[in-house]
Amino acid sequence: MLYFANKKKFFYTIIALFFCMLLTAACKSETGDVLSDIYIVDDRHMNCSFDGIRHELILDLPEETKGVPLILMLHGYGNNAESFREMVHIEEEALKCGYAVVYVTGACETNDATSSLGWNSGIGNGLNRDVEFLCAVVSYMEEVYGFDSDSTYAVGFSNGAFMTHRLAMEGSDTFEAFVSVAGKMPQAIWEQRNPVNDISFFQITGSKDDVIPKNSDDSAKYAKDPAIETVMTYWAESNGLHETKEIYVGEKASLTKYYSLNQSNQVWSLWVEDGRHAWPDKDINGISVNLL
Repeated sequence: MLYFANKKKFFYTIIALFFCMLLTAACKSETGDVLSDIYIVDDRHMNCSFDGIRHELILDLPEETKGVPLILMLHGYGNNAESFREMVHIEEEALKCGYAVVYVTGACETNDATSSLGWNSGIGNGLNRDVEFLCAVVSYMEEVYGFDSDSTYAVGFSNGAFMTHRLAMEGSDTFEAFVSVAGKMPQAIWEQRNPVNDISFFQITGSKDDVIPKNSDDSAKYAKDPAIETVMTYWAESNGLHETKEIYVGEKASLTKYYSLNQSNQVWSLWVEDGRHAWPDKDINGISVNLL
């Protein structure tokens, strides 16, 4: 499915999915964090623990896994791996393109009165170490299945998409590229942003998404989190991408591509006219994130 250094291939592949429509002990970091209490339920389902927190994973794997790219799928707040898979079914197209897909269930925060599953994206005072956890998932998957360590991607929706912005800031040693569907960058992450990055990022935003702060509708004036337009300019400039190109995709979407002739990474921003806080649907939005 995705690419980006092979970075260019990421965009070619994901756009096809969207519009027709993650070895070491841990995390490629120095934390030494690893998964524990791993239980293989069957050839598709497994459970594991990290920091004493239980997580479920759903694996959709090609017949040959050695050297193939890996996509980590991050659900929205209150959902889980199973419900997210049922909602989007990215694996149907990704497997055809030779990608492995792993849907991951987040966890409840001890200080969240709703007890809903989600991700510590930087909003609120979350304590779960989800960046380290997701990096540990990648390390385990690479060790067991031999996935390409240079081709690991994170795709998220809503709260999962917020998490991709944090992962892009803090987990770039593990992840190559990121896709945020209806996502924003939390203020706490923005305030500690890196001056320089070397990642690729694809943002999909609905013009009527009332969760995402935007300059286009003045909603950013009343939000703590930065406007998504400002965030995308940041991702482009911090990656040294100063050339832009805009193309229309379908009848209701425009795609701005930030790039540099001497760099393989890119930043893309897809604007879905009349799109709301949802995974784009062909019947509603004129495009689909599952077909093409």
